[in-house]
Amino acid sequence: MAMSVGGDSTEEKPMSDINTTPLVDVMLVLLIVFLIAVPVVLQTVDVKLPEVRFDPTTTKPENVSLSIRPGPNGECEVYWGMTRVNNEELLNKGVEKLKAEIERQGGVGNPNLELPEVHIRGDVNTPYKCIGGPIFQMQMAGFARVGFISEPPPGTGVVRM
Repeated sequence: MAMSVGGDSTEEKPMSDINTTPLVDVMLVLLIVFLIAVPVVLQTVDVKLPEVRFDPTTTKPENVSLSIRPGPNGECEVYWGMTRVNNEELLNKGVEKLKAEIERQGGVGNPNLELPEVHIRGDVNTPYKCIGGPIFQMQMAGFARVGFISEPPPGTGVVRM
C-alpha cells in the first residue's frame, strides 16, 4: 500500500485520510450476496391460506352455546346456556345432548345425520386454560365442530365472497 507524504507543502506530515472506497465495495458485494442467498435458504411449502371473512352464525336450537369468563381467584366460570357447570357436568351434559340429538335424527345409521355444533363465547380477559378445557371436554363428548363467537369491530359489515 502506498501512502502520500505531502509533496509540495512545507509541513512534512503524512496524509491520514482513510480510503473508504474498498470498504463500500465489499459491503455492496456482501449485500448482493445476502439478497440472493436469503430466498434460497428460506424454503417453504406452498399452502393456500384461507381468506378471512365474517360469516354470520346461523343459530340452530340443537347447537350448544357455552359462555366462558374468568371468575374470582383465577377460577374459570363455564355456562351451558344460563346454567353454570363444572368439567364433569359439562362432559355429561355434552354426551347426553349428542345422544339425544342422534336419536332424534333416526340413529347412527342415518346417512344425512347433522351433528350439532358448540359455540363458545369467551370473555376477552379469559385465560386460554379456561377456553381450552371446555373445548377438550366437548370434543371428548363427541362434538366434532367447535366454533367461537366473536364481535366484529365497529363499522365493519358482512362481506360476501
